[in-house]
Amino acid sequence: MSVTTSMTRPMVLACKMLARHRIRLILTVLGIAIASFLFAAEQAVRDGVHEATAAHAAETRLIVYRANRFCPFTSRVPESYTDDIARIDGVASVAPMQIAVSNCRASLDVVVFRGVRAVDAERILAKRLHFVEGSLAQFLARGDGALVGRALASRRGFRVGDRFSSAGITVTVAGIVDANGPQDRNACYVQLPFLQSALGGQIGGEVTQFEVEVQDPAQLERVATAIDARFATDRAPTSTRSERAFAARAAEDIVAISRFAGLLAFGALAAIFALVANAIVLSLEGRNREFAILQSIGFRTHSIFCMILAEAACMAVVGALIGAGLAQIVLSLGNFGIGAEGVLLEFRPSFVGLSTSLLASLVVGIAAGFLPALAASRRGIAEQTRLA
Repeated sequence: MSVTTSMTRPMVLACKMLARHRIRLILTVLGIAIASFLFAAEQAVRDGVHEATAAHAAETRLIVYRANRFCPFTSRVPESYTDDIARIDGVASVAPMQIAVSNCRASLDVVVFRGVRAVDAERILAKRLHFVEGSLAQFLARGDGALVGRALASRRGFRVGDRFSSAGITVTVAGIVDANGPQDRNACYVQLPFLQSALGGQIGGEVTQFEVEVQDPAQLERVATAIDARFATDRAPTSTRSERAFAARAAEDIVAISRFAGLLAFGALAAIFALVANAIVLSLEGRNREFAILQSIGFRTHSIFCMILAEAACMAVVGALIGAGLAQIVLSLGNFGIGAEGVLLEFRPSFVGLSTSLLASLVVGIAAGFLPALAASRRGIAEQTRLA
């Protein structure tokens, strides 16, 4: 018997054995699919948190915020700080920004308005935003125009020309934009004077934060320290962090929740193990006569062992494909995310997450079937016949 035949015969027999108990197979696969869905969803949440908060060696963007302030409603710094920051050595550009949020607490559906000057929209935003609909000219042509991130637009069903209101602010969608960063994909950019007026403030008065680009990533910490030192004794002292460090601090509760949710992944894998092990043990009951016949016609111990492992692997992989695949579809179409204090974290489904879910389910499925397969394959023909 060739090597190929010795490998394929157990697989073929395994599929036939599984098909004999369809109700049990369907229920087991559905249970595995639910566990795999939860595991894949947890992976997507973890990937989204990592994307938004993990430090990056090439990061060049700083966020200058009011010291000892958290929610955007409480961070107020003079817009006149712009020129002082621009004069600090190593600073490439400075953009004062007003932030208004529909909900400062953790929320699954939050709208973050980011007010920027027209000059900053042309000089900074235009370089990192990719227009899906509309244009920058349309945005600058009207005072209440808004550039809506693709994820936010998809979640809310916005199109160019639509008007919507949130946090007491009414805007007209002038463009839908995509970007590499989760903050841009979920933000709603408006013109700074419009947002300052809508919030009842003075045009050119106070803003929420400054977005600073440094010339060299290696100078990030030095520039941040210099900015805070410049305003340490001013009426509005600042706290400056890299964009990702700022996101990690603002969303630290969500980050902690995502870490706790990691337990959900282990729970899902434990459920897969239990389901596969239970299904294999049940399937082996009453099959001793079949194994005795297989051994009498030439099946060796390792062939029976491989056949039972193949049954376990098939159930685990099929269930994982259904559950993890459905999770990828739901998360991709839903563009789900969670925001806190003006920082957005997306649930990011990916091919890596799907592959991880499939591989984890396969490994756990094989592990669950190992001991039952070993016990069944080590019995001789006489013992199998006696137990039948």
